[in-house]
Amino acid sequence: MVISRRIFLRGLLLPLLAALVCGCSGDREHILRVYNWSDYLDLSVIEDFEQWYEEQTGEPVKVIYNTYENNEHLLSKIEKSHEDCDVACPSDYLIERLLQKDLLLPISHDFGATPDYTDSISPFIRACFDKIEGGGKNGNDYAVANNWGTTGLIYNVKYVTDEEASSWNILRNPRFADRIFIKDSARDVFSQIILYLRQDDLRSGKVTMDDLMHDSSDEAIADVEAFLKEVKPFVAGWEADFGKDQMVQERGWISLSWSGEGVWTAEQAEPLGIELKYSLPKEGFTVWLDGWVIPKYAKNAKAASYWINFMSRPDIAIRNVKETGYASANGSKEVLDAFIDDKYEPINLCYFFGPEAASARVNPVLYPDAESIRVATMEHDWGDRTPALDAMWSRVKGESANAVMIFGVGFLLALLLGVAYYRRFHGKGSEQTS
Repeated sequence: MVISRRIFLRGLLLPLLAALVCGCSGDREHILRVYNWSDYLDLSVIEDFEQWYEEQTGEPVKVIYNTYENNEHLLSKIEKSHEDCDVACPSDYLIERLLQKDLLLPISHDFGATPDYTDSISPFIRACFDKIEGGGKNGNDYAVANNWGTTGLIYNVKYVTDEEASSWNILRNPRFADRIFIKDSARDVFSQIILYLRQDDLRSGKVTMDDLMHDSSDEAIADVEAFLKEVKPFVAGWEADFGKDQMVQERGWISLSWSGEGVWTAEQAEPLGIELKYSLPKEGFTVWLDGWVIPKYAKNAKAASYWINFMSRPDIAIRNVKETGYASANGSKEVLDAFIDDKYEPINLCYFFGPEAASARVNPVLYPDAESIRVATMEHDWGDRTPALDAMWSRVKGESANAVMIFGVGFLLALLLGVAYYRRFHGKGSEQTS
């Protein structure tokens, strides 16, 4: 995501505040440690939660809020470091891994007289969490969905047609050389490409989309790698954060990215007279889901469960969506009504909000229509095969170094060796003549 001044200052101030809080109080039962994705929350809700929690329980709480950049970073903190963390928000496949490793606590719904707002999670999202493979544990018992979205293509309509953007094959079109940005996310990229490459098998019924999300075979990895090496000469950047700015500035015309960034880029580009759209390719795509969990080593599971309940409140969900651009997992009427906008064509969202959403005027980037969602699937954890995926990704990106870069590195090494050689023998000569 874009490293704005706001995020930069947050990165400096939040750890400092956390340190101050820790230094001032050793009363751990009144501290809640939260780990979340960067730029994934309306930060003003933190203070609101602290006040609300005291109203509901009669006890004070101070939130220490920290962020991470990827799921693997969070996994390392929980599994290896036994990080002092009460509640976190990993993605679906990582929830699978955490469950299989017995690293999560079941979520309590005992809130006394306080309503259980987690009941408002969309049935569609609950069905997705039912598919989480937790080693016999149901995902809905150990996680409450927070945000969700899709992986697709952001494109500039001045240079790219709707038809071209309707297929993943656009990524290897030489007409868009040096105008393509791809998320630096091996799992997300692999999942879309294998859906494209296995179209014949899908049509014939030989495999299902879910089968492909479990296919970590050497053959599947090799096929995706071959495709990406075709794409590589046309890629302007494998990015974790800067791609959306490149799209707004028209340096990029196509970006393999997430729906939340599709919303953000379109909003930023519109005042500049640039029209950006978001496409879900016809061959299929993945939905991603992030959910609140309580790690096994949590020291304040009570406050963590209240935090999860608070974040499930429709009004809080609405505030977070408006701040981040990512769709809430909340399927309540309040959330639907908050995003009705007559500038959009009506679409069928019954699958998410129920029968009253049969003709809803909502941004289809936030909430795909029922027809589009038919070719959606969700990713799964690869377990011990994950290093094979990472190795493929490193090979694809590692071979992107051009001759100028190689020459530059070589020249720098030669210069350093030359300086070291000169200092050694010049210094020795100076000592002998003195």
